[in-house]
Amino acid sequence: MLLDNHGRTINYLRLGVTDRCNLRCFYCMPEKGIDWLSRKELMSYAELMRVCSLLVKTGIEKIRITGGEPFVRTDIMQFLTALSKLNGVKELAVTTNGVLTAPHIPELKSLGIRNINLSLDTVDRDRFLAITHRDELPAVLDTLEQLLLHNMDVKLNAVVMEGKNLQDIIPLVALTKDMPISVRFIEEMPFNGDGSHYPVLHWDHIKILQTIKKTYPAIQKVADPAYSTSYNYHIPGHKGNVGIIAAYTRSFCGTCNRIRITPQGTLKTCLYDDGVLNIRDMIREGHDDQYLQHSLLNAINKRAKDGWEAEKNRKEKNPVHESMATIGG
Repeated sequence: MLLDNHGRTINYLRLGVTDRCNLRCFYCMPEKGIDWLSRKELMSYAELMRVCSLLVKTGIEKIRITGGEPFVRTDIMQFLTALSKLNGVKELAVTTNGVLTAPHIPELKSLGIRNINLSLDTVDRDRFLAITHRDELPAVLDTLEQLLLHNMDVKLNAVVMEGKNLQDIIPLVALTKDMPISVRFIEEMPFNGDGSHYPVLHWDHIKILQTIKKTYPAIQKVADPAYSTSYNYHIPGHKGNVGIIAAYTRSFCGTCNRIRITPQGTLKTCLYDDGVLNIRDMIREGHDDQYLQHSLLNAINKRAKDGWEAEKNRKEKNPVHESMATIGG
């Protein structure tokens, strides 16, 4: 078992495999995109496998592949195949925007990958275009349909944004009536990649729930799984559930069990820190596994107690200069 300096179990790695994305969601990056990492700056698949192997030996049991968009990286399925065979990994999952995902679903299922997080901020085609700057909603909805046909465990992630998609909260909740999915609403976070001033958060988890209750007053709180980042609810008669993630409020830090490695190899022990070491550089400097493992454990044992402390300790004080695409989802 891997514990941090606050006694929290660390058993979950979010692994970013690319910073590139085929959408341009305004809350993640500027419309023109960001300065993409060169191939050399990205961790190679061999380097990613080495790090995953070391972390699994220290106690990581779940690995979620993120981006950017994972499926824009060449040979991603070959990497997932290799990762699925790594002894000690109990769960392998993927977060995707769904644009390129549908053709890979049968193979994902054959690899034992059943847990898919699908980003979907709106079910309206015009609003989807306005938010993402790409007209790809039909492809995403096709992916959702194919995931359900293959009995995958699907979570829809929607960032709640004032003036952008508030009218989609209830239509997204309505999907849980006939679909066995979890629709999760996420507080907007300050990682838009263009350095602009981050506005005051008007739509926190409390206001989101209050809005849902106006249409679904019978909604009930259900038990949250261990290490859950979401407050979870069920509407009687619905096949699916609703979750609300207090990503900006940061009310779940006390049980956080995850670390992140960005596409360029930066270890983040909290979403809100600006990186505590670069494992890619250590590998390329020729360090052995014992040194790498010691460095990883040492960093985990200096973890901030919560997201507010991590943000306060940042060298770059303004997090909006970062993009979620470069952080690793």
